[in-house]
Amino acid sequence: MENYDWIVIGAGITGSALAYELSKQQFSVLLLEKDPIPDNATFYSYGGLAYWTGTTDATRQLGIEGLELHRHLGEELAGETEFRELDLLLTINQQDDLQQIAKSHDRFAITPQLLDVPEACELEPLLNPDAIAGVLRFPYAHIHPQKTSQAYQNALVRHGGIIKYEAAIDLIRQGDRIQGVITQQNTYHAANTVVATGGLTRSLLQKLGIKTKTYFTHAQLIKTAPVDFELKNIIMPAAQQRFSLEATAQELESRGAWEQPEPTVIQSILDSGVVQFRDRSLCIGQISAIATDPQTDFNLELAESQIRRQITPILPKLSDIYGVCHHCLVAFSDRPIDNVEPVESVTGLYLFTGFTSTLVFAPVIARRFAKQAAR
Repeated sequence: MENYDWIVIGAGITGSALAYELSKQQFSVLLLEKDPIPDNATFYSYGGLAYWTGTTDATRQLGIEGLELHRHLGEELAGETEFRELDLLLTINQQDDLQQIAKSHDRFAITPQLLDVPEACELEPLLNPDAIAGVLRFPYAHIHPQKTSQAYQNALVRHGGIIKYEAAIDLIRQGDRIQGVITQQNTYHAANTVVATGGLTRSLLQKLGIKTKTYFTHAQLIKTAPVDFELKNIIMPAAQQRFSLEATAQELESRGAWEQPEPTVIQSILDSGVVQFRDRSLCIGQISAIATDPQTDFNLELAESQIRRQITPILPKLSDIYGVCHHCLVAFSDRPIDNVEPVESVTGLYLFTGFTSTLVFAPVIARRFAKQAAR
């Protein structure tokens, strides 16, 4: 019988970071991942580090620590994270009020710079000056999320941790205590189990009758091969609709809709943006949709057409770039997240998922938690 101090389910950025930090504190750790070839929100992530998005003392401090951690993370892990610092340009539509859009961003730790069209195009020559009224300029940082996760995993193994590619299908429960994980191939025991499975968290916990206020959207985005031009900045819209989508998801909770998953798309939004990685490949997106069944099928050809139709006027250079449209689940929560959260109804079980600014906050929280667990 295999027995560990900690089992972490899910090898995205959250699970990989936590498993590594626990192993660094001399715990025996098993990291379980269902997909040998990554197919999760981390793999399809833009990779942005919006370290200034904190609106409370706690989240602002997380942003400060997160940026500093990422500056040195590649060296610590002896792996490539592709960390870099550059600008984020939030494009403002011509029909929007410049001052009102700028004011809506005043609550963040850093106040953006409002630029007119000539200033915006000087910073990013690929922008179409006829398609925007201006931009908000924020300082920003960026990593390659999957390479960062892989660096965490490699460092985990060097510290004695184990990674197994097996899908968790249930948890071992004895009374009010979780004692491990059941996969399709094996049973693993542990004093502590952490669920870091993103959008699949609800379906896993429902098998145990455990309710969670962790929700998910279905993201659809385009990934391309390396291109022969260079974006100097990360481009996203200033007026993002995702927050209204998350409010809808939480309203569905009050109606019990999440407890009976349905493949019907309840709401869908498109926030057009693009990120270029160091190898010059692009990530272009994205559509976010609410359907309470994680297995809902989407027409990815239609999604690609919709994304291209919205981003091309802003960045005409993207009009004929070949890419493939993908789908993944993106978890979020209405809980204030500043720790690895114990599940109240049982002992030995924790949640580490559903973050805002996951790539910034999760590595810091993982480090704090592992140190606390070792005391």
